Amino acid sequence: QVQLVESGGGLVQPGGSLRLSCAASGVSLDDYAIGWFRQAPGKERERISCRNSLGGSTSYAESVKGRFIFPRDNAKNTRYLQMNSLKPDDTGIYYCAATYTCSDFQGARWGQGTHVTVSS
Repeated sequence: QVQLVESGGGLVQPGGSLRLSCAASGVSLDDYAIGWFRQAPGKERERISCRNSLGGSTSYAESVKGRFIFPRDNAKNTRYLQMNSLKPDDTGIYYCAATYTCSDFQGARWGQGTHVTVSS
């Protein structure tokens, strides 16, 4: 059974950086497309980055493009999201999800989320 666990969230000042981790057990993440999502208070969940398996290209939401990086070099069965130049609007709960293709997250496996707060 796929289990995903996010970590690395916390409180950071505007302009700061955080690195989120998504650790998997029960499967090899190399076989899955991995998406990063966030849900800001009072807003719907937003997909912020995704990469298909087998070294596919990485997509980014316009809201994070140029600031967030979904790196290709990862520890075994862990994926990261490097978040730079953080803004208060980046506050929310961040989730990773594993699915077969970035074009379809129905039936995806989700982690429990990690909270990110950007505030001075």
